[in-house]
Amino acid sequence: MSLSTAGRRVRFRSGAAVAVAAGLLTAGLAAPAFADDDPPQSDQLWINVPYDQTLQRATDGGQPQSRTLGVGLYHDNDNFTVTDGRLVVDVSGLAGVAEVTWPDNCTPSGTSAVCDIPLVPVIGGDYEDQVFLTVRAADGAEVGTQGRITYEATATGGPDGTLTAPHESFETTLTVGAGPDLALDPVADIEDGQPGDERTIPFKVTNNGNESANGFTVKLYASYGLTDLTRYDACAYTTSDGNDYAPSSTAICTFDQVLAPGDSFELPEPLTVRLAPHALNERLDIDVEPGDGAQDIDSRNDYAALQIGAENTADFSVTGDAISGAAGETATAELTFKNNGPAWSGNLGSGDPVAEVRLVVPEGTRVTGVPSGCSPRTLDGGYYPKQTGAPRYDCNLRYWVLEDTQRTFAFSVRVDTVVPGATGAVSIHPAFGEFGAYPFDFDPDLTNNTAILSVN
Repeated sequence: MSLSTAGRRVRFRSGAAVAVAAGLLTAGLAAPAFADDDPPQSDQLWINVPYDQTLQRATDGGQPQSRTLGVGLYHDNDNFTVTDGRLVVDVSGLAGVAEVTWPDNCTPSGTSAVCDIPLVPVIGGDYEDQVFLTVRAADGAEVGTQGRITYEATATGGPDGTLTAPHESFETTLTVGAGPDLALDPVADIEDGQPGDERTIPFKVTNNGNESANGFTVKLYASYGLTDLTRYDACAYTTSDGNDYAPSSTAICTFDQVLAPGDSFELPEPLTVRLAPHALNERLDIDVEPGDGAQDIDSRNDYAALQIGAENTADFSVTGDAISGAAGETATAELTFKNNGPAWSGNLGSGDPVAEVRLVVPEGTRVTGVPSGCSPRTLDGGYYPKQTGAPRYDCNLRYWVLEDTQRTFAFSVRVDTVVPGATGAVSIHPAFGEFGAYPFDFDPDLTNNTAILSVN
């Protein structure tokens, strides 16, 4: 098992904003959930390794560039403390392909090394790699040559006193390559924007590769709350309609300039964007790719997702309904979510629903018709096996709502027993986490996040 995402990118395309995984070696670590009164008595040791990596071959008598590979151990169960991790790194498969420089916490012996990790972290958000290998292409290595690093590991802890990572399950493939390597200069996020602000975005791309880039393409994807992208003659601009994905604007720019190794490029004039009146949590994705069909030999550094925050609010609200009927009769209950603005809101990183509308079914009634997007639940949020007749329903919105979005969920509700004054709770929640534990921090008025469905 490996949770690495190196060498893989998920991009913001056609207006869809999703998590950016470029260059991250440890994304997605999440601990399994267990009830406090029933702690699991098993544990497992894992190795987090990078996947495929490209090493630049030296050119013109120079030295090949080095690259750092982060590797680490972690385990599953926080009921146990795991210590004395021993990571065995075998580089025998790199002969003639690459050379390795070992860090201080590794003791080499021949073509392998044992790396000491005193305390092995539990799986979760605090994970960090503990071993950093420096690798470079071997002298004389040919383009396309591949080699492999393999890993094994043990540690002290767990229910049996010793943990062992799955055998022959972890490896990194290194490929010797030649070509352009377009790298964006780092750009800092903006956290203190105001609606109406115009902000300048630093932009510089450098060819760190060992071959020229014969032209290149710059792609800009701006979320809905960013407007007035700088206009360049080399760019084509489009705006999405927001039907399938959150609305956005795109600029695709083609430059014929040749970037030799070591050369840099900046746009003809500074790149600026304006925060719209409805701006909140925005992002600007920047992507550069070499032209003429060339393959970038290290795609981890040619992409950036700039987070731009505006000090703004989005007032979510929900309204319930009042229905009546004799025993055996069915009525329609309409529950309405509304964003009263002034800002829109979107989960542009995760793609999770921006909110869910929850209905706790009133006493004496039964839901016989369920609107699209609504899932049956037990009262405490567990799995319910049938679509109708559940005591609770959670209805997901899309991953974004505009500043004036309104959506109504219409339930068919049958009165089984007349209970005068019966009510069911209607409320808005984040898609994950209970209301109150994870409130909408952009919502200035949480009092209108609840309502009731009354019956008779």
